Amino acid sequence: MGNDIFMWFIFLWSVFIFVLIAIGGYFMFRKFLKKMPKEDGKSILDWQDYYINETLHLWTDDQKKFLNELVEPVPEIFRDVAKGKIAGKIGELALEEKAGEMHEELIIKGYILATPKRDHKFLRKKLAEKNIDAEPYEAYFNQ
Repeated sequence: MGNDIFMWFIFLWSVFIFVLIAIGGYFMFRKFLKKMPKEDGKSILDWQDYYINETLHLWTDDQKKFLNELVEPVPEIFRDVAKGKIAGKIGELALEEKAGEMHEELIIKGYILATPKRDHKFLRKKLAEKNIDAEPYEAYFNQ
């Protein structure tokens, strides 16, 4: 009886460890793929860093605070990665539009384009809390 319990414990512990290693490997492999150079010689992360660095001077403290408020629903462990991805997309849009400064519309549009559809409900909720009309952004929600 005692031996059977110990064997089940070892089996379940082994499965648990395997699952944790598999999850960690999945996220490491995703990061590796994002670091791989594309046809232009730069990786996704290189472009993201480029867009952030090129538009860093356009951000004010209020706009940074607004972006931080938008990413609050993201679990803290992933928040920095999400914020980097979103800021990179916002920077890309700002450079395309040749924006002289960051503005709320650009931040919201970049957030929508950089995040998966499943996260858009959190953005809609946050916009409603801040009394911002989501209607002008419906075209971006549906892309």
